[in-house]
Amino acid sequence: MIELTLGELAAVVDGRLVVGDPDTRITGTVEFDSRKVAPGGLFVAFPGEKVDGHDYASGAVAAGAVAVLGTREVAGVPMVLVEDALTALGALARAVLDRLPALTVVGLTGSSGKTTTKDLIAQLAARLGPTVAPPGSFNNELGHPYTALQAGPRTRYLVLEKGARGIGHVRYLCEIAPPRIGVVLNVGVSHIGEFGSQDAIAIAKGELVEALPEDGVAVLNADDPRVRAMATRTRARVVRYGEADYADVRAVDVTLDERGRPSYTLVVRGSSAGADFTAPVRLGLSGAHQVGNSLAAAAVALELGMSPADLPAALGELRLVSTRRMDVFDRADGVTVIDDSYNANPASTAVALRALAEVGRGRRTLAVLGYMAELGEFERDGHEEVGRLAAELGVDRLFVVGEPAAPIHDGASSVQTWGGMSVLVTDQAAAVEALSGELRPGDVVLVKGSRYRTWEVADALRAEAAAGDGTGEATA
Repeated sequence: MIELTLGELAAVVDGRLVVGDPDTRITGTVEFDSRKVAPGGLFVAFPGEKVDGHDYASGAVAAGAVAVLGTREVAGVPMVLVEDALTALGALARAVLDRLPALTVVGLTGSSGKTTTKDLIAQLAARLGPTVAPPGSFNNELGHPYTALQAGPRTRYLVLEKGARGIGHVRYLCEIAPPRIGVVLNVGVSHIGEFGSQDAIAIAKGELVEALPEDGVAVLNADDPRVRAMATRTRARVVRYGEADYADVRAVDVTLDERGRPSYTLVVRGSSAGADFTAPVRLGLSGAHQVGNSLAAAAVALELGMSPADLPAALGELRLVSTRRMDVFDRADGVTVIDDSYNANPASTAVALRALAEVGRGRRTLAVLGYMAELGEFERDGHEEVGRLAAELGVDRLFVVGEPAAPIHDGASSVQTWGGMSVLVTDQAAAVEALSGELRPGDVVLVKGSRYRTWEVADALRAEAAAGDGTGEATA
């Protein structure tokens, strides 16, 4: 973050300074976890039902914070008092970004693939200049400004996910960190329980392109009709990516190797007077869906100034950054595990099941699938659809974790031509026990579910891998 005085801080967040000296400068980071406070920093105290950050204000100052941003006074502690600390954090982030005119903000949204694509964009951007991107999926009203406040005078690129659970959420995040480049990946059914329909989700995701300036760039997925239609909702120049013939950044002749890693011919449309650029690309990431993710990242990198000639090698060196997202690793007993357990919705689970089929071609495939949250009235249909797809793809063994996920079992069992088997287990421990008696050398196992500890199954499989070969490291 750039340095601010406490007086300047109070002004930009519409707060009131108590105890502190208005000329004292904030020279460190902004933190809401008092354990991370460093000398010269600012501690943000959020009130809560179980934990109240104000109770840690004195300790944060003792650790070196020059002041606390909060909603009530703490005796003897320099504070900037505001009505709402979260709103104030957003206002502070916007004020800091406004003082960084050389910074380019890249925002991206979509129903699935945001975190992986954010990581890919950040890796490419870092080749061009100092880049800040959030860890994992820090894409809400707290994570967004917190990440933005890590940008400083040397930062050239800020890459931010923009999540949404309702209309207006993306718009608000764009007000905190106005993007010059906006990427929309897809419109699926994630959080459809809150939105009510895919059309409503498209309205929310399209708020990103509506926020772009006239000299900005909207990077849109040419293969998703709802995303394609967003071209009419922006003042910015539109760049399309995908496998469609008219995409500006395109993949043709896509193939997958035995690990499900895609190769393709990259085609970058030339100017009206120039020829198209074409070159072979071989990705180090597993899953056919990584083709689209990598194309989105390539389109952004080109807009940031990367030469087309430098793209193929750069794309080939992209690696996973955030955990539990298509993390493929081999165990010493010959079992391959696909850990995609961070989160799940019907679209992302379908992608993961297809990746399982790709990696497991010619091998026995097993899937451990957990509950998919926030589907509302579409919950049963969404789970049954995933079960049917698993059966239609020929998954040999399906382990469904927990009663809420039971419709996955029902959906798979309804496919009469399926030669596999589905088992409904009570919890993660039961799934681990069932797997331990089922796995054979050469099997491929997918673990996928919403944030209901489904990752405990993947962790158990990884622990066995580490015990067996001393590493347990990903190989894709």
